[in-house]
Amino acid sequence: MDWTWSAVDRAALFDRLRKHSFDLLIIGGGITGAGIALDAQSRGMRTAVIDMQDFAAGTSSRSTKLIHGGLRYMKQLDFGIVAEVGKERAIVYENAPHVTTPERMLLPIYEGGTFGWLSTSLGLRLYDWLAGVKKQERRRMLDARRTAELEPLLRKDGLKGSGYYVEYRTDDARLTIETIKKAVELGAVALSYVAAESFRYDRFGRLIAVLVRDQLSGVTAEISAALVINAAGPWVDKIREADGSKRGTTLHLTKGIHLVFDRMRFPLRQAIYFDAPDGRMIFAIPRDRKTYVGTTDTSYKADIARPRMTLVELAYLLHAVNMVFPDLALAPRDVEASWAGIRPLIHQEGKDPSEISRRDELFISPSGMISIAGGKLTGYRKMAHKVVDKAATLLQAEGAGPFSPSRTQSIPLSGGDVGGSAGMPAFVRTMTASGVEAGLSPADAEQLACRYGSNFPLLLALLPACRAEADAASGMPLALLAQLHYALRYEMAVKPVDFWIRRTGALLFDRALVQRWKNAASSIMARQLGWPEDVHTAYNAELERELHNAVTPVLADDEE
Repeated sequence: MDWTWSAVDRAALFDRLRKHSFDLLIIGGGITGAGIALDAQSRGMRTAVIDMQDFAAGTSSRSTKLIHGGLRYMKQLDFGIVAEVGKERAIVYENAPHVTTPERMLLPIYEGGTFGWLSTSLGLRLYDWLAGVKKQERRRMLDARRTAELEPLLRKDGLKGSGYYVEYRTDDARLTIETIKKAVELGAVALSYVAAESFRYDRFGRLIAVLVRDQLSGVTAEISAALVINAAGPWVDKIREADGSKRGTTLHLTKGIHLVFDRMRFPLRQAIYFDAPDGRMIFAIPRDRKTYVGTTDTSYKADIARPRMTLVELAYLLHAVNMVFPDLALAPRDVEASWAGIRPLIHQEGKDPSEISRRDELFISPSGMISIAGGKLTGYRKMAHKVVDKAATLLQAEGAGPFSPSRTQSIPLSGGDVGGSAGMPAFVRTMTASGVEAGLSPADAEQLACRYGSNFPLLLALLPACRAEADAASGMPLALLAQLHYALRYEMAVKPVDFWIRRTGALLFDRALVQRWKNAASSIMARQLGWPEDVHTAYNAELERELHNAVTPVLADDEE
């Protein structure tokens, strides 16, 4: 493999954006923009994607981290979404089994709860049928005794039994990064920390170029493109407003938070999907040595880029969890980390946040800009397919192309060339042995083979240099040092927060690791990327703010 996507090459990539003309320029590097970039580039379109933050820094790293079939939409009788996302999650699993894992989910049934035994049984059976669930993953109904055996922490009082079904756990940020990396492998240009500032139009009012600013260097450039795609998530309406096309349907932003606990404090054995006292459904999911719970769903009008948990949201989730797991008596001091995310939903007058449809919608402005909003993480590939179909039609009407049909249904994401889900276990065994032979511990080798999939050999190739560096200076564990260098060379990690939050997830799920090695990692990045001292200081301060914000609630959303 001879491609790289290196933070060291940012200036050269920015120059490519300035000097080349593209068929598509995508504004927004979340999962939707990433999916569009892959679909478009794989069809033969010259594609560029920019994001004013890190890739996946918005909504796409702040979800419940499930590629799920939409069981909650059964309550809204939105059977179309259930059917669509159920089938899409199977595609995501086959194309990226290294970032997607089947997770058995327990849905406890309580006397007087939202779900009864009969409704749960029928609902899960209908769900299996609509979502096209594999035979071995179809639902089972369990009695109270078996339910308590699977998860002893559950409240026994009033427990009637449970439904047992399968969801798919993912690392949402890494799913986004792997999607963009595949687009880059195929020839797309993708650059983070590049903000769209204004638009240029021809004499007919058609959008033909975007003035952008490199957020790190301050350098500006104009990017020419036949079509501009607005996939900016919560910022979609702001981009439409800048284009003068924000009219008619608009976004309704809602916010959800999640809390992380150490497994010693919340020793959850089994993923649970339970109803809160107000009827809202909440997940509790074990991940590595942690347990996380969420989510809330409230309307949001504050800072889109920096949402945080409030005291009210913290209290709400703790109360809901303690109602179902009463022996835990969890308190605010037990929260090791949190994250908050903004959902860009299509506004529906008179509906509460939890009732608003998660369907996506496409807008075409008079200038020709295509905007895509709404939708779900699970349905990103189908959304991208729809957007690029429309783009291909418009481009071909102007004499471009021809372009091939979408083929992302069968394109493995970067790292996904492991023989599909069936081939993943054997691949991990083989790669674990290779990792141990190269000097990693068996646990580290297995974890990294699972995380990086078919890109794991690239990481192994970095080990000799990393070993020498660890011995000579940093003292950092070999596995962590190799991941850092891999993130710099192949994953466009530009800042410490990129590495610790979106490349590894450690800030959320291994806070102690970040605290111990943050200075060493930052010093290595500074040397590799040539940071001046003031930049180094600013980036360290940014990481400290994120560490603080992850455990410190605000009084209200508009509090700074």
